[in-house]
Amino acid sequence: MKAGKKYFISVAGNIGSGKSSLTRMIAKEFRWTPYFESVQNNPYLSDFYVDMKRWSFQLQVYFLSHRFNAHKKIIASKKSVIQDRSIYEDVEIFARNLYLMGRMEKRDYMNYRALFYEMVSYLKPPDLVVYLKADTKTLVKQIKLRGRDFEKSIEKQYLERLNRSYSRWINSYSLGKVLVIESDNIDFVNNPEHFDMIISRIKKNLR
Repeated sequence: MKAGKKYFISVAGNIGSGKSSLTRMIAKEFRWTPYFESVQNNPYLSDFYVDMKRWSFQLQVYFLSHRFNAHKKIIASKKSVIQDRSIYEDVEIFARNLYLMGRMEKRDYMNYRALFYEMVSYLKPPDLVVYLKADTKTLVKQIKLRGRDFEKSIEKQYLERLNRSYSRWINSYSLGKVLVIESDNIDFVNNPEHFDMIISRIKKNLR
């Protein structure tokens, strides 16, 4: 890594993979500006988990708008930035998965995709995507541990489908470098050696 150079990293991963924790820790380690996903103040999220078909399009448009605004600020910033989930995951993982599950209408999905690709054509992609890869069993355990009420109704099948979509997306991602972290058997929050390993791999990828 070069002193004085601006870097832009996105942390990608399924629900419960530890993205927000890793984003926070990397920001502190490098003294970078963090950008977090809008979860606590999201007006659609709790309704979505109760009735995905009813609220899927509204939720995805909300996330797209939030992440587009964040991405524009990241590009305009002179400081290095780390982002909790990239804008690309919205269409390639979440919207696509909802459509394939029959929980988003085809016309809404096609409208959403057209809007997405028009918006991202104006954006510079991250220098590096760090993908936290976790088994469904790990995701379910970590979701239970953080105890968010609106996540109690998340189906295991939904997480499994998201994981398959993530594998497909990561294997075909061509906008920049990708670093895959197998996170089932590491605890970067409580084990400094595990976190140092991740930091070392990030530095190597940014050289």
